[in-house]
This record gives sequence, structure tokens and C-alpha cells, in this order.
Amino acid sequence: MLETESRTAGDKEASGARTLKAAAFLRAHQEEVLEDWQRAMRAFHVGHAAQPSWLLDHMPQLLNMLADIIDHGPDEILTTVPDEHAMSRLDAGFDLGQVASEYALLRKCILHRMEAEAAYPAPGELERMEDALDRIVTRTVTSFSQGRQRILQALDRMTQAALDSPSMASLPSRLLTVLVESALSVDSAAFVLVEGDALVVRAAVGLGADEALGVSLEREEGFVGEVLRQRQPLTLRSASTDPRVVLPTLKQEGLRAVYGVPLLDGDQLLGMAYMCSRTAFVFSEPDALLFRTMAQRATAHLVQARLRARERQAHADAQRSLAQLDALLASTPLGIAQLDRELRFVRINQAMADIDGHSPEAHLGRRFREMAPVTAVGTFEPLFRRTIETGEPVDAVEFTIPGDARTFQASFHPVRTPDQGVLGLSCTVVDVSHHKRAEAVLQRAVDFREQLMAVLGHDLRNPLNAINASAFQLTRSEDLTPPERRAVDRIRKATARMGRMITDILDFARTRLGGGLPVARQPMDFAEVCQATLEELRVSAPERSLVFEASGDTRGNWDPDRVSQVLGNLVANALQHGQEDRPVCVTVRGEADEVVLKVHNTGEPIAPELMPRLFDPFKNMPATAPPQDVARKKRSLGLGLYIVSQIVGAHGGRVEVRSNRDQGTTFTVHWPRTLTTLGGA
Repeated sequence: MLETESRTAGDKEASGARTLKAAAFLRAHQEEVLEDWQRAMRAFHVGHAAQPSWLLDHMPQLLNMLADIIDHGPDEILTTVPDEHAMSRLDAGFDLGQVASEYALLRKCILHRMEAEAAYPAPGELERMEDALDRIVTRTVTSFSQGRQRILQALDRMTQAALDSPSMASLPSRLLTVLVESALSVDSAAFVLVEGDALVVRAAVGLGADEALGVSLEREEGFVGEVLRQRQPLTLRSASTDPRVVLPTLKQEGLRAVYGVPLLDGDQLLGMAYMCSRTAFVFSEPDALLFRTMAQRATAHLVQARLRARERQAHADAQRSLAQLDALLASTPLGIAQLDRELRFVRINQAMADIDGHSPEAHLGRRFREMAPVTAVGTFEPLFRRTIETGEPVDAVEFTIPGDARTFQASFHPVRTPDQGVLGLSCTVVDVSHHKRAEAVLQRAVDFREQLMAVLGHDLRNPLNAINASAFQLTRSEDLTPPERRAVDRIRKATARMGRMITDILDFARTRLGGGLPVARQPMDFAEVCQATLEELRVSAPERSLVFEASGDTRGNWDPDRVSQVLGNLVANALQHGQEDRPVCVTVRGEADEVVLKVHNTGEPIAPELMPRLFDPFKNMPATAPPQDVARKKRSLGLGLYIVSQIVGAHGGRVEVRSNRDQGTTFTVHWPRTLTTLGGA
């Protein structure tokens, strides 16, 4: 071969071609060779999977190294450039064939450039160049293979560490242990995970591991925060003195190299991982590549662990919800069932199964028409279809089953997916037989109430009015002796009291049955109505003194009959509880927006414990009341003041009471001239 080279070189020299040393040629034409190589690499990768870049950062150094080996022979020591080049290709995803191919293309580009420049190597130069290039290729391929084997072994160990699906608490420590054992220069490593707005050291192995666990940082703080912000690997040469280090475990005396990489799941930032060394200022490229690769795999394992944890939690929540649902279905007296869109039973409780007459297990997977009574199929299937098609619920459908005395009420509601699709429907059935019987009883009670009110309002009032009219005629007779006249007066008093009692009972029934007191407001003079009412009361109580006084403008809109009823009840109360030898004073005073009515009597004050429930119906006298008051109370229903409060409230007014031994008892009623929001007619 050498003779051929010499002869070829001689021929070229005879023809005028230049003969150069290969090393000098490579140094002189480095840029052209690199451009040719880059074009060849692009053409080589047409149709192949896209690579991140052509990574030209090592090629100039490799060409310079090739020239040095050609100059100095095989004893020239190779630098770490081939190792770094191999690791960069491994990190970029190249396979071994692609690495060998790019060197073959480099060899071809050098020869083509020599031919294009009409420059031919001197005898032996080409052989030396080939040998030098082979040495570089061998070193690169060996480093590539060793690095890949190391990574594969480490990843296999990581896979073994995660095979039993460990929890999020133990998995990170296992992964870090594999890392530290795979790199001799690594003294410690840790995972710092994002938790809300903070960064927390959740796993650590090696030096200072116990002190590091649980330490929390702000997300933008120090070297760790810088790795997360840039989302790129970062290196520190002297961690113990670097001002960017804030983690106490990274500031240990003598700690040198620190290498941190972000943990990324797509665009989601999970945290960062770092490794430290006391012996190395900079981690080797194989160690850095190993750490990056293992960090990527660790990220995948962490994501899977989180997903498994969420899945387990979701499964536990679902099981708990199903258990609660089953317990609810079993304990509720309601019949409950769920059907799919084809009206097949998905779930049913015992109460619903009892209505159909089959076991719950017999329903599952069967259609509604197969299990329900024939009469129910025709009634409910159209309703089921409408609920599924429209998504509208159907409530309170009453039905009976032939041969069963019970009455049921059914409701149907759609079962929706999160995106509002209808999966099927849920049915609830309740036995309303008891309610139907209660409704019948209530209806009879209402009918009885109406009859009773009719008796009170009509049948009792008519004879009472006749008695009162007859007694009035008797009072006009001049032939009555004094005892007879007193007897007639007692008759008139009793009929008046009975009339008020009937009126109070009717009004009480109206308020308690929800109807409210009817109030017919009309223009009137308040003082005139009160004066007329007192005239009637004087007739029924001629032995008592009733004093009336009016002042101011007393015109407005009220119900005159109700005003008279209020005054009658208040005066009757004053006559009943006041001193018989002292007058009952009634005062009407017109003010700007209202008319104020006051009824005053002297006598025993109202007991303090009775004040809070003074206007309650059927209130009892306190045990300390005088005997004469107890006797009087037995003749009263205790509805008078209650009716007063209801009438005044219906007019939008209010009632106030002041009672003491020195000043007596005064009921003050405020009557607004127009209706306010406090009440309504």
C-alpha cells in the first residue's frame, strides 16, 4: 500500500499537485471540513428520526486532537474530548451505529476536501491519519458503550427498586440509593419537591441526610430556586463557599461539586434533584449524564407513584362511598333503584324489591318490564323514557298495585355524568298509605272545624242576640222591682261577655289556621268610634266609671269594628283587674303619623314573670295572684290580649304595657294612619 501511495504521490507531484502533511492540512482547512461534515450529517439524517442538534461543539477539538496525533504519533495521550463527545451523543439519543457513521462521514469529508484542494498527503501521512482517527473512534465508541451500559444497569436497578410499587414516602430514598451506589464520586444526593409555594427536602441519602430531611425553602430561594427558574441543570464548583447555597446541608465544610437538575413531567415542575461530592470540583460528563438520565427516570417513577397513590385513595373513597350507599339503601324505608338507559336494574334495595315481589339479586341486569307488575309497566315506562331523553325529573306520581291496599308515591330523576350526559335514572318509591289516612283524618278535622265555627258564628250568636234583645226590652219596663232589674242587668252583662268570648274564639281559630284576621280599612274618626264603644260598655257595666278624653286630629284609615274590638278587650281587661272604686281612663291622641290609644286602670300591677307572655293565648295567672284575681281569671279564656296584639299587628301598629304599683297599669296602642311594613290588612 505504501508503494502505491508513493507512486500515486509521485504521479500527482509530476502533474503539479501539492503534497502536504495531513496535520497541517487539517489545521488549515478545519472550517471547510466542518462545513462539509455538517452538510453530510444533514443528508445522512434525511428520513431518520430528528435529532436535537448536530452537536458541533466537540468536533473542532476532535480535529485538533487528530492533527496532534498525526504529528506526534501514537504516543500522544488522548484527552477527555472523545469521552465528552460520546456522552453528548448518548444524551442526545444517538445509537452506536450513528456515532460510528458520523466518524465515517468525517473521514470521507477530509478526503474529499483534500481532493478538492488538490492537496495530497506525503508518503505515510494518510496511514498516520487513518490510525489516529481509528484511535479516536475506538475511544469514543468504547466510552459510548460503557456509558450506555452503566446507564442501563442503573435504570434496571431503579426499575427493580420500584417493582413493588412503594409509597411516595419510601420510593425517592430507594432511587437516590441506586444513584449514590452507581457513581463513586457522589457522596450525597437529595430530592427537593414542590409543595404549594415551598420547596421541601423529601428524600436524602449520604452525608447530612438526616439533617436535610424536611428542610423547607421558598421556591425562588438560592441555588435550588435557580435550577427551578431556569429549568436547566446547573453546577457549583465549591458549594461550601458559594453565596447561592442556602441549604444548610450544602454548606458543609469541604463540600465541593454540586450538580442539580430539574424534575419535569412535561411542563409540570415537580422539584429538583442534586448530588454532591467532597472530592471532585466538577462531576465527569459520564456521571452528569447518568444523573440526568436517572433523574428523568426518577421523575417518571415519582409521577407513577403519585398516580398510584391517587388511584388508591380514589379507590378507597369509592369503596367507602359504596359502603355508605349500600348501608343507606339497606336502612332506608324508601324503595330505591337505579336503572341504565336500557331500563335494566343496576342497583336496588330490599324495600324496592319487596314492592316488586322479587329479591334484589334477581333484579340486577334485568329489564324493568320483566320484574314490575304489568299495570306498572304501562304507567311508568313512558315516564322513564321521557326522563332519560329530556333529563327532566318526574316527581310525586301516586299509584297502587292490584291486590295491595297500600298507596305509593314514586319520583324519577336522571343520573348524570360530569359532562351532563344521562347514564340512566334513579327511582324512589315511598309508601304514603299512612299519609293518605292522615289526610283523611285531617280533612274530617277541617270539616268539623268549619261546622264548629258555623255553630259559634251563627247558631250560638242568634239565640244570644235574642236573649240580649229580650233583656234590653225588660230594662225599659217600669214594673220591675229592684231585684228583678239587677237580674236583668246580670243577663245583659253575661250575654255581652259571651259575645266577646265567641268573637275571640273565632278570631283565634282564624289566626291559628293560617287565615289571619280579616281587616277592612276605611276612612273613620278614631275618637268617634272609641266614644261609641265606651257608650255600649257603660250600658253593660253601669256601676263602673269609664272616663274618655280625645285630642288632636284622630282621622285615618282603620277597620272600625276591629278598633272597637281592641278597645272593648282592653277596657274589659281593665275592668276585670282594676279597682272597682277607681275609674278606667281611655285617652285618644292624634299625632303626625299615628293615633295613640291609652287604657289605664289602677290596682295590682302585672307580675314581672307574666310580662314576657302577656299577649300569649290561654296564659295562666301566676300562683301569687290574689284570690279575687284567680276567681276572675277562671271566667276568662285568656284570649283578649292575644286578639288585641293580632289586630294591632294587622294594622301595622304595636302595643306597649307599663305596670307598677304607684302608677297603675297602662296599655298604649300605636295606630299608624297608613299601613306600614310591620303588618298587613
